[in-house]
Amino acid sequence: MKLKNIAIIAVFAAITLSCDQTPPKEVKNNTEEIVEKKTPKDVKVPKLTLEEAIRLSELPLHCIETEYPNKPSQVVNSAADIQSPKELHPAFYGCFDWHSAVHGHWSLVSLLKTFPDIENQEEIREKLKQRISPENIAAEIAYFNKPYNKSYERTYGWAWLLKLAEELQTWNDPLGKELSENLKPLEEIIATRYEEFLPKLNYPVRVGTHSNTAFGLSLAYDYAKTTKNESLKNVIEKRARDFYMNDQDCPIGWEPSGTDFLSPCLEEADLMAKILPKEEFLTWVNAFLPELSNPNFDLKPGIVTDRTDGHLVHLDGLNFSRAWCFYQIAKTSPKFAHLNTLANEHINYSLPNLTGDSYEGSHWLGTFAIYALQQQN
Repeated sequence: MKLKNIAIIAVFAAITLSCDQTPPKEVKNNTEEIVEKKTPKDVKVPKLTLEEAIRLSELPLHCIETEYPNKPSQVVNSAADIQSPKELHPAFYGCFDWHSAVHGHWSLVSLLKTFPDIENQEEIREKLKQRISPENIAAEIAYFNKPYNKSYERTYGWAWLLKLAEELQTWNDPLGKELSENLKPLEEIIATRYEEFLPKLNYPVRVGTHSNTAFGLSLAYDYAKTTKNESLKNVIEKRARDFYMNDQDCPIGWEPSGTDFLSPCLEEADLMAKILPKEEFLTWVNAFLPELSNPNFDLKPGIVTDRTDGHLVHLDGLNFSRAWCFYQIAKTSPKFAHLNTLANEHINYSLPNLTGDSYEGSHWLGTFAIYALQQQN
């Protein structure tokens, strides 16, 4: 072919390509998957309505007195320690494990505060009064003070215990005041252990499950601020800065791992959004997760293939916890407003599946759903 003809064909091809006005599809997370970007108006905004509250309250109501199956996670010091879950933990023996029992109680208190006239209020109040009694809390304290139990439920269960304490202290109700006083001795032990432990922790735990340091600090920080525990608040602020201030380019594209229920990247950002002044946080998060400010940033919900598998169903929890992190980050600046849409998508994927769910998920996922929905405000 003559050079003149080749040149004409090249020019024609260039003109044709330049005239193609079809907007490009979004390329998600450096993969070859091509997706249509949804707009906020296309995504339903989930709400914690009275109807939803009744449905979610049934999950902890069902499990806080369900002793078996149970995962005690116990160090046995002698034959005397081999007792039933209810004997070991008369306050928090249900819901499969100690921390789930604790945050199940938090769920019920939180729902009562939000919907004081909820139709099952009498049942909720009675169960709370039975479980959080002075005698039961004294037995819980005795367990925590046994040899080898100093680190029991550190820090995930600790964080939820303090969250429950915070919820009770801010409940303007005679029952709330009574239960808060009953819980206080155990609350003080956990707060003290946090303060003793954090200076010894040289490196944060960056996983997507219970021992994630950022998550534990986030709930404990809420408690410390609300209850004006300045000592605990200060140590959390210091250690969070020590652990995370120099972090950059968190590989969120590597998430999730197969059984995550927390996002290592987003939980860290959620914590730093709480402790850093606004402008300092915006500078920090731009280095830590620069992609978040892109209006086209997308992150698909974790897909659950078997909700009867106690580990695979963790991914429903991941969707709720990602949502509360997205909501928290979005509050810091209008440039993160699009994260609210991602949060809504994550909740919408997992929330309908809580009805009729197997015990592997139902004993704990209601709490995560409630906490995520609360963070919209």
